[in-house]
Amino acid sequence: MQVTSLLTSFVGLLVVTYLLEKVFNRLKNGRRPPLPPGPRGLPVVGNVRDLPGFDEYEAFHWLKHKEKYGPISSITAMGTTTVILNDLDIASELLEKRSVKHSSRPLQVFAGQMVGAENLVSMVPYGDRFRVQRKKMGRIIGSKTSAAQYNKLQEAEVGHLLLHMLQEPDQYFKHIKREAGSLILKMIYGYTVEQFKEDPLVDLIDETNERLIVAFVPGNFLVDIFPLLRYIPSWVPGAGFQKIAKELRTMFFGTLDKPYAFVEHQIAQGKDNESFVSHLLEDSDSSPETVHNNKYSAAALFGGGADTTVSSVATFLLAMMVSPEAQKKAQEEIDRVVGQNRLPSLGDRENLPYVDAVAKEVMRWNPVAPMGLPHASTEDDVVEGYFVPKGSMLLANIWHFAHDPERYPDPMEFKPERFLGSEPQTDPSKYVFGFGRRICPGRYLGANSIFLNIVQLLSVYDITKPVRDGVVVEPEVRFLPGIVSRPVPFSVSIKPRSPQHEELIRAIEETHPWQESDAKTVQQVAP
Repeated sequence: MQVTSLLTSFVGLLVVTYLLEKVFNRLKNGRRPPLPPGPRGLPVVGNVRDLPGFDEYEAFHWLKHKEKYGPISSITAMGTTTVILNDLDIASELLEKRSVKHSSRPLQVFAGQMVGAENLVSMVPYGDRFRVQRKKMGRIIGSKTSAAQYNKLQEAEVGHLLLHMLQEPDQYFKHIKREAGSLILKMIYGYTVEQFKEDPLVDLIDETNERLIVAFVPGNFLVDIFPLLRYIPSWVPGAGFQKIAKELRTMFFGTLDKPYAFVEHQIAQGKDNESFVSHLLEDSDSSPETVHNNKYSAAALFGGGADTTVSSVATFLLAMMVSPEAQKKAQEEIDRVVGQNRLPSLGDRENLPYVDAVAKEVMRWNPVAPMGLPHASTEDDVVEGYFVPKGSMLLANIWHFAHDPERYPDPMEFKPERFLGSEPQTDPSKYVFGFGRRICPGRYLGANSIFLNIVQLLSVYDITKPVRDGVVVEPEVRFLPGIVSRPVPFSVSIKPRSPQHEELIRAIEETHPWQESDAKTVQQVAP
């Protein structure tokens, strides 16, 4: 009886809210331009049925809008308008040139309020807290010059990846994830991971991020569409999301607190800890607000940096299997410019235009974040003759920008040559890292990491389709849905190009020797 009464009251409130909104909007918006076109909604709930399914690839779902309604379209669900941008020029106009109006973030009840991720710089609304966090991040990693201070660290971690690939090539995905986690944790917290067994901190952060990636997708949890569901007790049928949020919240705050406590412990013990967080601690006070901002700034960097590297390197391996000609051309360029007696470095980049084009094509072929992160409008606006109301959520279809045949002929093909010559096609870095005031603060580090992984793997390894029982195994070229996208699991053959290249790989152990892990210290300081 109690449950029935609660649900009846909830439905009644929805109806009243809908009717009041209709009356208010009619009075307010008598002569305004129309909203961007879109499907007709239902009474009360609007276009709830027009949202992507839980396991649907979002970019493909919203691309159907371009076919039906044109380059800009909209839906309205529970009073909130979502504007879908299927044109790069329109997206740039709104999110770059008019960023003062469109740089906030929409409220995400599940991931933000219930899990606690609302104060990550990637999710926090545009305002003072956002500016404080971005300023701190920008000072340490926000330019090409500041990112260059991590070049040697990146080269060491990619070198360790090459060693792991030599020992267990079939476990390539595990090695990529370890390398990405190791690099980011060392850079942000000065933490050294376990190299030959599972690392408890890496495992915690990986599992948390995997679950957050699902939680961040708008509409994946019904409570994001019907915020009042947040107050329904967990014992009510259908309220299982309450238990999920509670578990994920505990995990999330563990990722904030444990590595931060490790840095504080290292500094208190007088140990050398050159890291993003140690610099923050040196330059700031110890007030609760400052500590809060520091923790969230660090956590945001880990999520963005690690996911970008893992997705991009996995995409690169897949691309080399389906585009052996590109691999051959890149290896010929490396051999000609660098030779075969040393590994290429970030300093060789400007002399390796084809390899640089391979890196750009990896970013275009499978954008890490196919729909980016949603923006929110803080002022009314008009674009292309359509009204974009204050409070709208703006979704930029980055996957389509990267596969628009008018911008990229043969968009499904992997062709690095498209970025060479006298008339190169649009550099994907102009949109894959986001737009305007919300552009990724670690984009220079991310681009460096992608290039370095690609050039060093190409320099010493042949990446080919595996052969089983005399039959070539063809990879499936398909990518998983989510805020961050990566290829579906695939098999690949990764072998040294020659005995000389194998010796070059083994020599890395002397150049970049393994370091003792800090896992025990973290478990002691923050069990």
